[in-house]
Amino acid sequence: MFTIFPGFHIVDSLHAAKAAKRFKTSHYMKMVGCMLLSLAVTLLPLDIFGIEGLTVIEQRVIALFLFAATMWLTEALPAWGTSFLIIVIMLLTISDASLACFMVEVPADAEYGRLVPYKSLMATLSDPTIMLFLGGFVLAIGMTKTKFDQYMAKVLLKPFGTRSEMVLLGFVTVTAIFSAFVSNTATAAMMLTFLIPVLKVMDDDPKGRIALALSIPIGANIGGMATPIGTPPNIIALGYLNETLHIPITFGEWMLKMVPLTAFLLFVGWVVLRVMFPFKHKHIHLEIEGELHKDKQTYVVIGTFIVTVFLWCFSDLLKLGLNSYIIALIPVASFIVSGLFSRRDLEQINWGVLWMVAGGFALGVALNYTRLSSHLVQAIPFGSWSFMIVIVVAVLVCYGLSNFISNSATAALLVPILGVVAGAMATGASAGDSIPVRMLVAIAVASSMAMVLPISTPPNAIAHSTGMIEQKDMVKVGLIMGVVGLVSGVAWLMLVF
Repeated sequence: MFTIFPGFHIVDSLHAAKAAKRFKTSHYMKMVGCMLLSLAVTLLPLDIFGIEGLTVIEQRVIALFLFAATMWLTEALPAWGTSFLIIVIMLLTISDASLACFMVEVPADAEYGRLVPYKSLMATLSDPTIMLFLGGFVLAIGMTKTKFDQYMAKVLLKPFGTRSEMVLLGFVTVTAIFSAFVSNTATAAMMLTFLIPVLKVMDDDPKGRIALALSIPIGANIGGMATPIGTPPNIIALGYLNETLHIPITFGEWMLKMVPLTAFLLFVGWVVLRVMFPFKHKHIHLEIEGELHKDKQTYVVIGTFIVTVFLWCFSDLLKLGLNSYIIALIPVASFIVSGLFSRRDLEQINWGVLWMVAGGFALGVALNYTRLSSHLVQAIPFGSWSFMIVIVVAVLVCYGLSNFISNSATAALLVPILGVVAGAMATGASAGDSIPVRMLVAIAVASSMAMVLPISTPPNAIAHSTGMIEQKDMVKVGLIMGVVGLVSGVAWLMLVF
């Protein structure tokens, strides 16, 4: 979240309240408990796991997965802090430059296992998919500095008129469009700043206020599914498919197949809000302040935005040879050369999200390089299981976890494991590469559809902070959207991939 972004104070107050609760004795006890549990796993005899060929290093990776899961679940540290801590612990315990390499002579036998190259673990912090997200952040910063984002919001909302139901549709749609390219947290905060003045004068229309306030998290959560950079789970799934399984999914291909699903779910969300929270007043008048800066830098941002999004969508079709990761760096270079992006702006980048994603990639590297993935495949007969059963269980687990912990943390934990499962099921199957794609994209969809509680996603928390939404209302809408999203999402992925 950027300090220059409209509505930053809303997000900042939420983070401050969360941090005040986190660093208490109870949270330190949680951290110690997670460490002790993981340490206990590393001290167990190898044969107790029932995995043939399991090595000492692989046992440590299992302990690290358990540590990551419990730390993310208990929120003993912020999700990004846990991710970075995991990378550090990996470097100290399972890398070829670990403490063990200096303290004792590492046995070169099959029982000890393969040490992970430390460069591979560190490289996750600058993975190409991280650069894709970085480019999206920089593009958003440029839009905010020149007021291009607010101008776009005004322009996009204007066609919806003043009828209450159409204004509601406008907020759902415009929030979703922004969330496809900008952080959903930043988008929710910005859109809420436009909406709060309207909500304050709707005291005699409580149901209408609830509908408008809930339109922000629905639009932000669902809109993020439309592009690879819309939300961290998308990046995690795409990164594993492209970099680990070597299954190429381009930016344009993702949008071509995910935008129709996103549009359908946004329409369902709009209908649900209209039916559950009907408006008392027929018309709503919006007044969005802020004018577009008409200067050289604004035209640079507009031109860069158009070029970048066009190349993301059509580079593969035009056979230009540019992939999404390279294209993502065009805004960075353009804004630096034009003087729009300064050292101060570098501090605005949401490094926490990038570290969060990197931690998930590091878990995937460890799982594959140590060969724990192949041993898990051999130990569990995935080939005898129905793919539909596996994917249904996977999305339900992901949906359940994402409602209580960060959806990024859930994806970072589940994608490497389910990537192995899907890869094993794809071997020799007629569906081939479509099995891993369906599985991992389904995880991204399930993560985005988890919006039952105020703690489920930042947009939910931001909307709930207005005091205009009761938790029971959010639960009702969240459960309906979750059921519709999971069923239609899995069905759509089976059809298009």
